[in-house]
Amino acid sequence: MDLGRYHAGLVPQDRTAGRKLVAQEVRVGFNPVEQHPDFPALEQGVLARWKERDVFARSLAERADGPLFRFYEGPPTANGRPGVHHVEARVFKDIFPRYRTMKGYRVPRKAGWDCHGIPVEIEVEKELGFTRKQDIEDYGVAEFNARCRASVQRYVDEFERLTERIGFWVNTAEAYWTMTPQYVESVWWSLQQLWDADLIYQGHRVVPYCPRCGTALSDHEVAQGYAQAVDPSVYVRLPITEGPLAEQQTSLLIWTTTPWTLISNTAVAIGEGIRYVQARAAGDDDPVVVAADLVSAALGEGASVLGEVPLDALRGLHYRGPFTDADPDDPPAAWRSVTVADFVTTTDGTGIVHLAPAFGEDDMRVAREQGLPVVNPVDLEGRFDRRVPAFAGQFVKAADVGIIADLRERGLLLRAGEYRHTYPFCWRCGTPLLNYAKPSWYIATTRLQDRLLDENAGVDWHPEHIRDGRYGDWLANNVDWALSRERYWGTPLPLWRCGDCDHVTCVGSLEELGKLAGSDLSGLDPHRPYVDEIVVACPECGGGARRVPEVIDAWYDSGSMPFAQLGYPWQPGSREAFDRAFPADFIAEALDQTRGWFYSLMAVSTLLFDRNSYRTVLCLGLIVDADGKRMSKSRGNTLDPFQLVDAHGADALRWLMLTDGSPWVNRRVGSEQLTQVVRKFLLTVWNTYYFFTTYARIDGWSPADASPTPVAERPVMDRWVLAELAAAVGHVDAALEAYDATSAGRALTGFVDDLSNWYVRRSRPRFWAAADAAESDKAAAF
Repeated sequence: MDLGRYHAGLVPQDRTAGRKLVAQEVRVGFNPVEQHPDFPALEQGVLARWKERDVFARSLAERADGPLFRFYEGPPTANGRPGVHHVEARVFKDIFPRYRTMKGYRVPRKAGWDCHGIPVEIEVEKELGFTRKQDIEDYGVAEFNARCRASVQRYVDEFERLTERIGFWVNTAEAYWTMTPQYVESVWWSLQQLWDADLIYQGHRVVPYCPRCGTALSDHEVAQGYAQAVDPSVYVRLPITEGPLAEQQTSLLIWTTTPWTLISNTAVAIGEGIRYVQARAAGDDDPVVVAADLVSAALGEGASVLGEVPLDALRGLHYRGPFTDADPDDPPAAWRSVTVADFVTTTDGTGIVHLAPAFGEDDMRVAREQGLPVVNPVDLEGRFDRRVPAFAGQFVKAADVGIIADLRERGLLLRAGEYRHTYPFCWRCGTPLLNYAKPSWYIATTRLQDRLLDENAGVDWHPEHIRDGRYGDWLANNVDWALSRERYWGTPLPLWRCGDCDHVTCVGSLEELGKLAGSDLSGLDPHRPYVDEIVVACPECGGGARRVPEVIDAWYDSGSMPFAQLGYPWQPGSREAFDRAFPADFIAEALDQTRGWFYSLMAVSTLLFDRNSYRTVLCLGLIVDADGKRMSKSRGNTLDPFQLVDAHGADALRWLMLTDGSPWVNRRVGSEQLTQVVRKFLLTVWNTYYFFTTYARIDGWSPADASPTPVAERPVMDRWVLAELAAAVGHVDAALEAYDATSAGRALTGFVDDLSNWYVRRSRPRFWAAADAAESDKAAAF
């Protein structure tokens, strides 16, 4: 709010009836101030003046020779209307660049738009009524991607309108778009660098997989989708088929929360340091083998232990599988036998782990070591195929009920219940993820784990504990980045595979692609399906090479923004511009970006440039409703930011964001909270100023021609309030230097309270006396 535009000239005429003010305007060089301000209207006046005078651009031009403060804007996706959470991020992204500008720095602020990814595809699928990937193929990839392109531009105008309305100074006229050919080419260049460094490879691994979206997810994507779930908890007998234990009709007892994976069981694993016993549940005639420490938990009260079972007596022992429909025709010797593995514990379960290599990472490792087959009767939409007639066509998790009933009918189910735990869901569509064995392209980020940890150690995290806690733990347990997505609207993976010799060529630009293809491709749209049509000559055998069908993880796009926003290295001047703009001094996003943008920024830049791309990062909490629930469209508790600022003003919303607790805590936002900000803070500031313009001048006085009174001669209250002001200025400056907007705001709140309730209240007799004198002088003049 710019109070300097609203000076008043009100001379009091009467103070009777409890000194009630009746005023008359007198022109003495001040404009009148309304006693009951319309804050949103005042803000519109300020915005109009900023726009008319091009104040933002001038603030940059006037500091052209100042030291550079680098800020990176995390790009939103504009395929949905902006929400209140977008205001939160923009408020914190605005205050610190403004502060640095006031300190003499030059702070360029380039906006950006995140364009690719499955969230965009899902929105378009909803519009078209699609429920399967095949629907996209039937509709046509070109037409579908055209709809995606339009979708990410649909609400750009509203985002820009909100950005301007809340006073966020950022350059939207020259914003970067992650879907432009220049941006895509820059990403291709980076992938070629990683390819040449042997950091990109294709592997057949068990990956987190969304059957709805039809693609694998990276580890940092999975981390964003965990939620509480209730799954079956079943204890299942696997009858031993050889040796003394078989003669005693003993079974191995396994526990699982994914009964559907039992159809693909190939082996079980026991632990080297675990003691096993033969035991019997109360009222049960048939004994089972279970870890000694888990007898009561697995078999219940009254269970009896019949004797020890040595590890060597179990190793290699064969058993009868729970299902046989999908069994291979010629299984190896290790098929359905007991093996020893280092991941088996007695934390829960039975101490005997059922293995289904098609659906478990540890299971797959054992299968490779033992030469076991991978039995996968589940299609890419998560449904059982014809090899499992009883459940063919059913989604695997939906089939759990029938599978449990079948086990019970055949006497293999010891007991069943429910298991409450956190489970990964697709962060885009909410579908339960499956661990699924399939080929995928990876970036070998684990090779740079130590470098990532070193770079993270130098980052100024707010809050500080994120560095070694939430984020540090994430880096310490880093896995290779699952880069590829079997989707449509994204940066195409620039790998061309020869159909004759299988050689793979990685392409780094459209110019290079054109040379390989023997044609000018400078005008090619580098998206599917157009780029898929380009056939190049294999440099090894001369055969025809076609692009692999995958696109890349959109998080790699956003993590590439420090250089890709400039079209680096192909655009003229981009190398010099990048050298000036890298790394960022400050970035800010929501706390969940520790495993999103914060990670992709650090990983990509460390892979390419051997250094992190940001120095200071501020984590922001979630926006919740009055009941403390996270705002979401599905809950129906979202608020329209335009309605909030139109009713209460952007200043009130900004102040609430900045001062209502630490930035990283969740904050309640609503009309009630904003009304309190207006009443307790903004109106206090305004009323103090209104009082000043009414009383604190004699007729004809203006700050420009006033002779300052020596400090020692000023009244004690004047000296006190100036000391309080100096202390507040020092506190605010130090707090903003340390990226602590909350402390800065609270220091200002305290000063405003002291100014209003102490200084003004106790100085009123002085002001009234001066006003009476001015009134008498004016009466004598007439």
